[in-house]
Amino acid sequence: MGWLAAGEGYEIALVDGKVAARSTRGAGKQLKTLPKALRDHSEVERLRRFAEWLDQHAAACVAQVDAWMVSSLPVPTGLLGRVWPDEAWQVALRDLVVVGDDPDEAGFLRDVSESGELRVVNLDGETVRMSAETVRLPHPVLLPDLDDLREFAAELGVTQKVEQIYRATWTKPAEEELAPKATSVNEFSGARFASRFALTARAESHGYRVSGAYAICGVRDGGMRAEASLWIGEPYWDGDGETGSLSWNDKDGKALTLREVSPVAWSEGMRMGAALYAGRIVERTEGK
Repeated sequence: MGWLAAGEGYEIALVDGKVAARSTRGAGKQLKTLPKALRDHSEVERLRRFAEWLDQHAAACVAQVDAWMVSSLPVPTGLLGRVWPDEAWQVALRDLVVVGDDPDEAGFLRDVSESGELRVVNLDGETVRMSAETVRLPHPVLLPDLDDLREFAAELGVTQKVEQIYRATWTKPAEEELAPKATSVNEFSGARFASRFALTARAESHGYRVSGAYAICGVRDGGMRAEASLWIGEPYWDGDGETGSLSWNDKDGKALTLREVSPVAWSEGMRMGAALYAGRIVERTEGK
């Protein structure tokens, strides 16, 4: 974005997401602070509102891409081609691992043509073109070469705006290791907080929904919808907060047995439990 006239002798622009000003006199050097004469100027206020909109738009792009990744649903490449020119979409999508028609061929997304042809860097370090009607942005628990992808990403210096390959994952135990009728796990039970409000605040700060006595993580794993629910106590309890068991329900609210929980729903539910559990009060022993 270029510099815009604002008041006599000044121009303004967005620089690193904030309104900056420069004088039109002399060398036109950018000023360290916004002059008092411009603070209430209509053009400055308009630019501030535009900056807020850009921030909200960028956050919405990241949230949408994260939803595609967690759900592992196919995304039309034509859609990616239409949104790619938008810098906010590029930031959210760039360097995510994508998979096309061949599930064994994954690569880091680097570019998308207007027609939807993808340019990716594969595990051999080669830049290849991927032509498919749809691609997936797989959840990391579904990536068979996750360790190799992480190692290669470190070599390339890859950073992802949407947490994918470095996302904390939990592998679901083998079916024979799970009791047939078990519907909950207690791995994150007993985490104590100063108050239920503190526990609720932690859940919400990590993006989880709180409903009634539970912190909830909704997951759409392909065609299956599920919710992971962690007990955090009754809403109006004014004493200490403490976590309880973690369980999963289907889209109709029916409790799922642990054997019925999908790998992605399992990983995301356990991730929520770990995030809340990590904020617990840790008792210190004397001398430590």
